[in-house]
Amino acid sequence: MWAVVGGAKYLDTELAVSFAQAVMSIHREKIDFSRLPHHYDGEVTLAVIGGTGLYDLPNLHPVARLTISTPWGFPSSSITISKTESGFPVAFLARHGQHHDLLPSDVPSRANIAALKKLGVRAIIAFSAVGSLQAEIKPRDFVLPTQIIDRTKGIRPSTFFEKGFVAHAMFGEPFDLKLNELIANAIPPTGFLEGFEKEDASPKLHTKRHTNGDEDLTVICMEGPQFSTRAESKLYRTWGGSIINMSVLPEAKLAREAEIAYQMICMSTDYDSWNESEDPVTVETVVGNLKANSANACKLAAKLIDEFAEKGGDIGEDLKGSMKFAISTSPHGVKKELLEKMHYLFPGYWEI
Repeated sequence: MWAVVGGAKYLDTELAVSFAQAVMSIHREKIDFSRLPHHYDGEVTLAVIGGTGLYDLPNLHPVARLTISTPWGFPSSSITISKTESGFPVAFLARHGQHHDLLPSDVPSRANIAALKKLGVRAIIAFSAVGSLQAEIKPRDFVLPTQIIDRTKGIRPSTFFEKGFVAHAMFGEPFDLKLNELIANAIPPTGFLEGFEKEDASPKLHTKRHTNGDEDLTVICMEGPQFSTRAESKLYRTWGGSIINMSVLPEAKLAREAEIAYQMICMSTDYDSWNESEDPVTVETVVGNLKANSANACKLAAKLIDEFAEKGGDIGEDLKGSMKFAISTSPHGVKKELLEKMHYLFPGYWEI
């Protein structure tokens, strides 16, 4: 569930080992999935992408564990289907693998999104840890971004389309406005997220409407796995960057191509390397922030699942059919094997 810890560059080898062990303890599996069915017959309209800790929510019980093969390979983890007390199903997927063993550049995002699409998912709430690029976004604060700047290097496949079948998805608003609004309305800026220790101030949820004066909250997506240089971090601040991570792309682009509403919720672990006035980050500080963020992510996810089940009925509906008319290549000139591949995502859009 975490992607960027900007201050971790200060850790020596011994501390880094302690850090890794502590992180693994946060994500250690708490649920025995061995007895769960490996099939699920119903449609699932909401998915949560994050870490394994999100599976263990008090208002959910797991009902299935699915291994799904797609034309783009297997997802980064099995997909767990859980249900709320009212019977509303949710799909959970661990972005970096069940044991966090995938580098950001190696996440099979096409398979992840395609598998969720096959289940009937029309909205994704994704969680990711981030470094903060602005003083007002403090460690343990959460951010609901509205814009993205792409600083990846072309290593990650970022489209389902390929040579011989060209399409151009609209991406001016990279996050779904209706899903963003549902989350912003459901969670107040202050008072919902909890301090990990009794003496901690309550973390904030930064949203465009409530805390940013209608200015966009922009996430920079870097390639990684190395962190930013101080010069890069300062440059991103001049661009209007609010936070930085390694996970939002190509996830958001592929969700848009798959006609799925997508919103990332970002969890600040530290200030990125721009902030020279901050003391060097220690293992204890980073792990404390990770634990606090993990607890708040679970609380937030539980609330939003119930909120979506009650009020999210039309979210994602406006995206249906958008890719059918986004292609530049005549379907009659596309090779049959390519059309069959795209039929997995868009059955009935183009004749095979």
